[in-house]
Amino acid sequence: MGKRQSYEGVAVTAPVSIPYQRYSIETAHWWIASALRGSLQAAGLRPADIDGFSVASFTLFPDTAVGLTQHLGLCPRWLDNIPMGGASGVVALRRAARAVQAGDADIVACVAGDTNHIDSFRNLLSSFSRFAQDASYPYGFGGPNANFALLTDRYMQEYGATREDFGRICVAQRANALRNPNALMKKPLTLEQYLDARPIADPIALFDCVMPCAGSECFLVMSIEEAERRNLPYAVIGGTIERHNAHAEDPVQLRGGWTLDVEELYAMAECSPDDIDLLQTYDDYPVISMMQIEDLGFCDKGDGPDFVRSRDLTISGDFPHNTSGGQLSAGQAGAAGGFIGLVEALRQVLGTAGGTQVADATTAMVSGFGMINYDRGVCTSAAIVKTGSPA
Repeated sequence: MGKRQSYEGVAVTAPVSIPYQRYSIETAHWWIASALRGSLQAAGLRPADIDGFSVASFTLFPDTAVGLTQHLGLCPRWLDNIPMGGASGVVALRRAARAVQAGDADIVACVAGDTNHIDSFRNLLSSFSRFAQDASYPYGFGGPNANFALLTDRYMQEYGATREDFGRICVAQRANALRNPNALMKKPLTLEQYLDARPIADPIALFDCVMPCAGSECFLVMSIEEAERRNLPYAVIGGTIERHNAHAEDPVQLRGGWTLDVEELYAMAECSPDDIDLLQTYDDYPVISMMQIEDLGFCDKGDGPDFVRSRDLTISGDFPHNTSGGQLSAGQAGAAGGFIGLVEALRQVLGTAGGTQVADATTAMVSGFGMINYDRGVCTSAAIVKTGSPA
C-alpha cells in the first residue's frame, strides 16, 4: 500500500449550518442553496467564484449535483455527488482537498442538505437500499430502528453494556444541545427520563433514535494562499481516512472500518488520542458513537461502557463529545447528518462555535458512519482538523 500524501497547503473555511426544521415545505434544492449562500456570504464570495461543487443529499432525487449547477447558476470545472450518508462529510472534505491540491479546482463548496416533508422518511426508506429490503422486509419490518436494535442488543451481550451506558451519551448530548440555539431538542433530559422512555425496538427506546428533520450544512475548501489572500480564517487538515465494507466476515457489526486505518490517521496528523480536544461522532444511535470511541483509539474494544461511565462528555467536561448536541438532540437532516459533526468541528477549531465552544480547542476529530444495509453500516470515515488561522 502506497504512502498517503499529506494535505499540506489546503484550507477549510466558512462553515455554515442552516437552522434545522422538523418539517419543511421547501425542497432539498432550497436547503442546499441556502447553505451555499451562507458560506459564500461568510467568505465574501460570489457564485461565479466557485469552480468546484460537492453535494450530498437523499431527497434531491431525481436531480443530482449536475442538475443543481443549472438550478443555482454555477459553472464548476470539478463536480462530485457523494451518496454515502453519514460518511459523506469527511469524504467530501478529502476529495475536495485533493482537487485543490491537484489544481482541478481553486475553491470547492461542499454542501449537504435535505428536506423533510410529512411523508419524506417513509418514501426514503422505500427506496434506500435493495439489500435492506431483501434482508428485512420478509420478516415484517424495515427501517433503521430494527437494524440498530439488532446491533445494540449484540453489543450489550458481547461487552456487558447497559441501557444506562447508552443513556449517558444521550443525556450529555442533550445538555450540549441546550447551549446550541439551533438544536431542535430544547428540553433537558435526565437519565431517569431516558430509561423510562417508551420502547421502540427492544432494546432501543425513544431517546436512542434521531429525529428526522430538514436542514443543510456547508463549508469551503481552497488553498491556504487563497484563504490568506481573501483574509479568511481557516482550519487545516491533519489527515483523513475512509473505508467501505470493512470486516465483512463479522456476523454482526461490532467494529467499523476505522480500525483498519486509524493508526495511519494519527500518524498523518502527528498526534495521538490524547491530543484531541473534542470528538464529533456520527450518532444516529448511541451504540454507534460508543463503537467509534473504541475504534478511534480512545479506549480498547469493549471498554466503551467503562469509558462513558468515567468521563464527562459535555462541552466543559474532560471528553467533549458531539458538542452541538449531535443528531440525537440537534436533529438528523438527512445527508446533512454526515456533515453536522464536521461543520461543528470546524467552528470549534476556528473559535466561532459560540455557546458550544470548547475552551482552547485547536484539534478536533470527526468520524462518519453511513449506509446501513441490514446488520452493518458499509461506509466509515474520519478526519482530524486543526486550527490554521483562527477567527
